[in-house]
Amino acid sequence: MKPLPLAVHTAAEVRALDRHAIDDLHIPSYTLMTQAGEAAVLALRSCWPSKQRIVVICGPGNNGGDGYVAARLARSMRIDVSLISLVDPAKLRGDARRAHDDFVAAGGIVQPWSEDCLANAEVVIDAIFGTGLSRSLDAAMIERIHAINDCGAPILSLDIPSGLDADTGAVWGAAIMAERTLSFIGLKLGFYLGEGPNHTGIVLFDDLDLPAGATEFIAPSALRIDENAVAQLLPRRRRTTHKGQQGSVLVIGGGIGMAGAARMAGEAALRAGAGLVTVATWPENVASITASRPELMCRGVEGASELAPMIERADVLAIGPGLGTGEWGRALLDIALESDKPTVIDADALNLLAQEPCANCKWILTPHPGEAGRLLGIGTADVQSNRLQAARDIAARYGGTVVLKGAGTLVVSGDSLPYICDQGNPGMASPGMGDVLTGVIAGIAAQTADLPGAARAGVLVHAMAGDMAARRGERGLLATDLFGYLPTCVNPAQRF
Repeated sequence: MKPLPLAVHTAAEVRALDRHAIDDLHIPSYTLMTQAGEAAVLALRSCWPSKQRIVVICGPGNNGGDGYVAARLARSMRIDVSLISLVDPAKLRGDARRAHDDFVAAGGIVQPWSEDCLANAEVVIDAIFGTGLSRSLDAAMIERIHAINDCGAPILSLDIPSGLDADTGAVWGAAIMAERTLSFIGLKLGFYLGEGPNHTGIVLFDDLDLPAGATEFIAPSALRIDENAVAQLLPRRRRTTHKGQQGSVLVIGGGIGMAGAARMAGEAALRAGAGLVTVATWPENVASITASRPELMCRGVEGASELAPMIERADVLAIGPGLGTGEWGRALLDIALESDKPTVIDADALNLLAQEPCANCKWILTPHPGEAGRLLGIGTADVQSNRLQAARDIAARYGGTVVLKGAGTLVVSGDSLPYICDQGNPGMASPGMGDVLTGVIAGIAAQTADLPGAARAGVLVHAMAGDMAARRGERGLLATDLFGYLPTCVNPAQRF
């Protein structure tokens, strides 16, 4: 299959690209549909080469037309194809009708939905609804989608899992749970937002052989973060470099009983390449932190006055892991925010900021959905229902760069295009992962003056390390498991 593009689009943008190809580049619409069907069969053979009994389920529009083409081409390869139409074929129009007629002319048989139509399926191709769906499904369609999901066969969705909103990742009553989603012309925002990550499976891509540059006709709504984000910020080091040239990070956190959070953030900053890392923590935590990671400098602080000289010596601050929301945490946050140092803010520092909001262009906020809700004064569900808008709202209200954590972590900064991380895994939903991310971002920020770039690179490095650690299995993954993989991820020029 073709490599995924960086651009991520709304449904309207993809439709505009489609019209551009047809109206301006003079590519017949049925040619595009045929290309989509060919790509579907290529994906089928690539992902499930031994499967021979395929059920193709077609809906009423051009997505269904793609399915008819795929079914016809699969039959020509001597694959056993059952085609199920969820609408009366007599109601098909345009290219979908032509695709249906070509399928029948080639000897294909169209069957209506029945309770046992999926009984022998080895693979199901979902060609029910495309990107234009914007209404709740009726009860009968919801029941059919549940039956498809429950049939036990892997599902290949064409363009988008049917029932999923292409822009928000909302589910219109029910949506296909695809093992693979083959996206045409452009990637859709809904793959990465809302419930999208639960439904798309592995995303594949085909540009339908559009001419080079054709997809640049319409600006995207977001960009995926790729490894160039790391390589550009963290080139191979000069042989004569020393630790003083790699930046100094001050991690502020670790209140009573919370030494682990600050310690993990500190080690993560070291693993990300920061030259010097100091942890300012509650005095009783110093011994345990230095004993477990002697490369960290650690200072006990009981009040803000003790913190001031350490802030002065640091290049980047990271505050929040294990900070607490009591008087001690508030005092340390206040003095940190009085400085003009670039600052990564997480965890309890975000909760304190939500209580007394202010704005700053030199910080990176890293909320999870619950913290994001507190920053905006809304519920977690409201954040999750429109993650991109929530990240934009936080950036508009508080300034700086916002990292909205979760499946499909978002990085939003000012008027720049938002970035989406499509790496990472469910095993990373475990204690301390946010503390590690804070340290990684701070460690990278200490090595560059580009704060938004450091946020993007840090998010990607954290996700990549999580995926490497999860090769042994996602369940039971610990935040500290990432430490062994972070150096690999922050040295892309040295990987083989």
